[in-house]
Order: sequence, then C-alpha cells, then structure tokens
Amino acid sequence: MLLERTRAILADLIAYPTVSSDSNVDLIAYAADLLKQSGAEVRISQDPDGGKANLFASLGPGGDGGIVLSGHSDVVPVEGQDWTSDPFALREADGLLYGRGTCDMKGFIAACLAMAPVFAACNLARPVHFAFTYDEEVGCLGARALIADLAEAGIRPSAVIIGEPTEMRIIEGHKGCFEYTTHFTGSGGHASIPDAGVNAIEYAVSYITRLLELREPLKARSPEGSPFTPPWTTLQAGAIVGGPARNVVASDCRVDWEMRPVTSADADFVKAEMRAFVDQVLRPAMHAVDPATDIVTHVIGEVEGLEPASHSEALAIARELTGRNEADVVSFGTEAGLFQKAGISAVVCGPGSIAQAHKPDEFISLDQLDQCLGMLERLADKVSR
Repeated sequence: MLLERTRAILADLIAYPTVSSDSNVDLIAYAADLLKQSGAEVRISQDPDGGKANLFASLGPGGDGGIVLSGHSDVVPVEGQDWTSDPFALREADGLLYGRGTCDMKGFIAACLAMAPVFAACNLARPVHFAFTYDEEVGCLGARALIADLAEAGIRPSAVIIGEPTEMRIIEGHKGCFEYTTHFTGSGGHASIPDAGVNAIEYAVSYITRLLELREPLKARSPEGSPFTPPWTTLQAGAIVGGPARNVVASDCRVDWEMRPVTSADADFVKAEMRAFVDQVLRPAMHAVDPATDIVTHVIGEVEGLEPASHSEALAIARELTGRNEADVVSFGTEAGLFQKAGISAVVCGPGSIAQAHKPDEFISLDQLDQCLGMLERLADKVSR
C-alpha cells in the first residue's frame, strides 16, 4: 500500500518540470497540501523574486531535537538528451520507474510524503521534519536560505537525513565544491607597444600559475587517514576566455576555476593565498600602468563538504534504521555539509543510484523505493513513545 502511494506521488512530482532555471512553486504547493492533510505545520519561504520556494514542515511535539528528512525539488535539464519517453511523465517497465528526477531526488521526496500519514498516526516523542529545497543543482541556494530561516525562527533540529541516491548506503562524507569566476580588467592597446597597456590575459595566466602552485601545499595539508580519492583538496582551472585578436593587448579576460576542499580550513587557505597574491602582487603591478584596471572574483557557488564525524547522531540513526554498520564517502556534493556547518548532525542515505542521475532515461527501481520506505517505517517506530 505504501509503495503504491509512493509511486502515485512520484508520478505527480515528475509531472512538475522543476528544472533549476524554472519555478518549483507548484510542486512545493502540492507537497504542502499533502503534508497539511496529515496535520503537519508547514512553513513556505520564497526567494527574493518569488519564483522559487522552500518547504519546511513538522509533525509531532514542538521543541528542539527533531529529525529532518531532506531533499531538493529541482532537477537538471533534459535538452540535448535522447530520452525514449517523455521525461516528465512517469513510465514503468520491468520494476523500474523512468522520468527526470526519479532518483535525483523526487523518489525520496515521494517516499517521505507517502509516509507523512504514518508519522502523523504515531505518538511521536520528538519532531519529524520535512525539508524540500530549491536550486540544489546550481549551488545549494535554497538550502542556504532554508537553514538561515530556521535559525531566525529558533527551530533547532538535531539530525538530518539527506535522501540523495546512494542505493541506501550510508554516506558520512563528501568533499565540498567551490566554484569561482575571476575577471581581469586590463588596459587595451596596440600589440607593437604592449608595455603601454595592461594585458588582462597575461595577468590571468599569472593568477592561474599561482593557483596551481597551491596544489603541493594542499597535498601536505591532507588529513591523516583521509578517505577521499584523492585524499587532498584539489584545484583546477576549467576555462580561460579573453582577448579579441593576436595583435591587440587584451583588455578583458575571464578565468573559471574550482576547488574541492576536504576541510573548510583548506578552502580558507586557498582564498587567503589568492587574495594576498592579487592585493600584494598583481593589482599593484596593474595599477602602476593604469589605475582603472582591476581583478574581481565572483563566487558561483560554495557548497561545503560533509566532514566525517566520529560522534554523529545522524550516522548512528542511519545505522540503526538500515542495519548497516559501514559508512562510505562519495565524490558528488550534497546539501549535507550546509546542515553540518549549522550544527545539525548530517548523513546522506537514499534510494536510487547516482549512476542514473542527470542521464537520459533516468530511473529508480521499485525495490529501492521499498527499501527506503522500510527505513522510514523504522524511523517512525524509533521516534514513537
């Protein structure tokens, strides 16, 4: 019965094309209505433009110490992908459910919504919360806003399960993903007198060179026993764009770069080093020729990593609910690190495989949804008096 309800809810969720570039408010309204039917107290908060919304709902007694079931409502685009059926219409074949977002991560959201009446019927000893966010795929923007909203409202959960697709394996850690674009504004001119201008490309190259020099100290900073592959924080420049022609001193250049920090201290180290290099070396040299030149770095997204914790309530709960003692780390990012940074114990565990995420004919198996429902049913037992 629960599995059939989950499948029906998932079909409804898939029908909302909540690509990150589009609104998710209709899906959030749908989820809010289902949760209200179970008696949940529902909070909806919107982004400044009103086109995106977060949902936070609570069942059970008030007070601190609740357990959050969290998932993002946005999905990646389908353009350019070769789907064999409508990606926004659920299709079932051989025990698999196909559609954009089935595993990443509307399957988990559907299971949570299907379980809401079960939680509501329990005599809950501690709150069970539902957190559904916007724009995870483009920088975890919704989760940042939701966590800030909870802090302002004085709502203090103690643990969160992020239901990203892990095939119900327990994930205790992942690296962060920090993405930046650095713009170099130079002073153009004729290539025959390059010293009269400030070549933005040349300063961009110097910037990249210094950035990559930090790779070795980052390796030395790798925590002992780091479970990641590679075990240290990585850096790379992904794109450099600038200059109109070979015989023109370039007045503009852009560098897109990223790092995958193992610890937040590594991220702070890189940012401090690059800021000092710009302030003490590059910008003074540019201003000596033309004070109007500049270097500005824009944050595209800073998604904190989930650092494995030796004493983690969320990890202990996940082990109890799944019966698994082992915990792994993964290479992909989630919202878990944001919750952890806010003082909420976090773990990642959900149905489906990350191997299917973002691909054409994305799917989740009914068996995985059934396993997820089993975990949530055991959670209901655990938090009941």
